[in-house]
Amino acid sequence: MSRADEIFLENCKDILQNGVWDTDREVRPRWEDGAPAHTVKKFGIVNRYDLSEEFPIQTVRRIAFRSSVDELLWIWQKKSSNVHDLHSHIWDSWADENGSIGKAYGYQLAKKAVYKEGEFDQVDRVLYDLKHDPASRRILTNLYNFEDLHEMNLYPCAYSMTFNVSGRTLNGILNQRSQDMLTANNWNVVQYAVLLVMFAQVSGLQAGELVHVIADAHIYDRHVPIVEELLKREPKPAPKLVVDPNVRNFYDFTVDSFRLENYQFTPLETKIPVAV
Repeated sequence: MSRADEIFLENCKDILQNGVWDTDREVRPRWEDGAPAHTVKKFGIVNRYDLSEEFPIQTVRRIAFRSSVDELLWIWQKKSSNVHDLHSHIWDSWADENGSIGKAYGYQLAKKAVYKEGEFDQVDRVLYDLKHDPASRRILTNLYNFEDLHEMNLYPCAYSMTFNVSGRTLNGILNQRSQDMLTANNWNVVQYAVLLVMFAQVSGLQAGELVHVIADAHIYDRHVPIVEELLKREPKPAPKLVVDPNVRNFYDFTVDSFRLENYQFTPLETKIPVAV
């Protein structure tokens, strides 16, 4: 059984059995027909994935691996906040007439500051520290910039990544303020597992643990039947992530630098509605 499946299914079962509904409150998200999108949630879920053991992708449904990596590169490598630089349409609902999602995600990673060692943006500072000061306990990024929130079309959900080197192992903590469990949970886990692998490879390190901290882990009301269907499925073994070993520069990675070997999954025939 894939560990990613096991964690996801345990989380969902816990939320459905012990979670708190917000049906007594006014909520911001809406379904396409205008109805309020209510949720059942658990507060403060913490999951751990050991990347040295297996790649954490679900098998009880198909995760669009290439699209997830493409979005990751859009944010962390291109440092873009314009959907015209993205090869999928997952951000279209939050883009303006010019394709911009405002001062969010990639925009924040691209902002530069001057340090004693030189000028860096957030990504390049991480890369520098991993190579030159791996013992540092200050290697992190933060997208939740208070002064720019009013100019973001969507506040960052996955907003902070902390990197920590133990020996020759690179570990990371992903902090997330809000998590749509069905549509985004494993999508984000896959992305930040790949990110950890990328940073480790170009820094001469081995990828270790990804710790995922979720403040508000929720299931939308119209997602409950789909989640209940997934809970009945039998997970398959995790696939192997194969990475081009010749890439030594973070900015040389492409979607084609990664592939999954022996990715088995059970297709999900039901279309998942998205609340915005």
